[in-house]
Amino acid sequence: MRLINARLRQRPELFTLTIENGRFAQIEAQDGTLALTKGALDTAGNLVCAPFIEPHIHLDAALTAGEPEWNQSGTLFEGIERWSQRKPMLNEADIRKRALSTIELLVQNGVQAIRTHADTTDPTLIGVRTLCALRDELKDKIDLQVVAFPQDGMLSYPNGLALMEEALEIGADVVGGIPHFEYTRELGEKSIKLIIELAKKYDRLVDVHCDEIDDPNSRFLEFLACEALFQDMGSNVTASHTTAMHSYDNAYCSKLFRLLKNSGINFISCPTESIHLQGRFDTYPKRRGVTRVKELREANINVCLGQDSIFDPWYSLGNGKLLRTLDFALHICQMMGYQDYASALDMITDNSAKTMRLENYGIEVGNPANFILLDGHDDYSVLRKQGDVLMSVRHGNIIMQREPARIIWEDPSFQLG
Repeated sequence: MRLINARLRQRPELFTLTIENGRFAQIEAQDGTLALTKGALDTAGNLVCAPFIEPHIHLDAALTAGEPEWNQSGTLFEGIERWSQRKPMLNEADIRKRALSTIELLVQNGVQAIRTHADTTDPTLIGVRTLCALRDELKDKIDLQVVAFPQDGMLSYPNGLALMEEALEIGADVVGGIPHFEYTRELGEKSIKLIIELAKKYDRLVDVHCDEIDDPNSRFLEFLACEALFQDMGSNVTASHTTAMHSYDNAYCSKLFRLLKNSGINFISCPTESIHLQGRFDTYPKRRGVTRVKELREANINVCLGQDSIFDPWYSLGNGKLLRTLDFALHICQMMGYQDYASALDMITDNSAKTMRLENYGIEVGNPANFILLDGHDDYSVLRKQGDVLMSVRHGNIIMQREPARIIWEDPSFQLG
């Protein structure tokens, strides 16, 4: 099978991509536009891109907004209260139905890898059990990582540490935490040490909800980065949200960034969520409350973007479109120069793959033929158009396809691979 007249990121010429046995067998530059032949797909100059990745979402909570009550204030902490009301209603069928619906929504928008958090401050651990089972069932269709996440605090919730270990025994891929939500700073710091110890004991990755607050004195990020540095674990460690960084002064940040860069940790920002949850105590001037995405990128620190929530107690909107999330980030973080646009897709593709430690990701000879077809010829045009993902292919098989007029099949029954 061949894709012809394809664009690749950061390359001006047209390409032909040959797929054999579910892998990229050849990637060759074309000498001009090729005519359609049997068994080929004319991509019409659209961008063939590595699949989108959703590195931060809560599938166990998705599609629960208003159940049993709406978050009327729209705040982070009322969201946690509303979720505490919803947790007793959880069961396997409930979580499975909502998670599958949300995964399908993401797949329809070009996502082929997901990292989901699952609440461990629930004695039944039903979210962890159900999502780990779904991960195993769907492994041929999507890459799914499950984070054991102590929503109410690993040390502040009764038996929270034992529940975390049980979640890891069940099979969670990533150790999570929420140090700023622990009762005291001492408990927050202790939780980080325990997170790192558990990650080493069980050979797991780390992803911490870190300083998701406006408080400029919430500085667990430096503690996490220092532990990651001293334990030589930086590439396996992720700090999510870090919204307090938007309230740090520049003198402190100049010192902090040296540690962050040396530690090698990854960052995930969720701009659509943070822009409405943070800054709630401000009148005017009013903080944006999103971490320093632009500065992290300029410092060559790995940062990627996630949606965090889709129709849940914390965020009652959401449509599964990472291009929308990227658009928000560029506006909110004032990354509006052409060079920002030119590499924008990194934050929902390559950077996320690095954060999740995905192997054999990207459009290269020998890699699995996993890709999406986007409406545009480069990052800038795709971003500006905000069009639908035209096609998603995994291991050489079509898993989603839209049919604009300019996409022409010679043989409609032909399947990739």
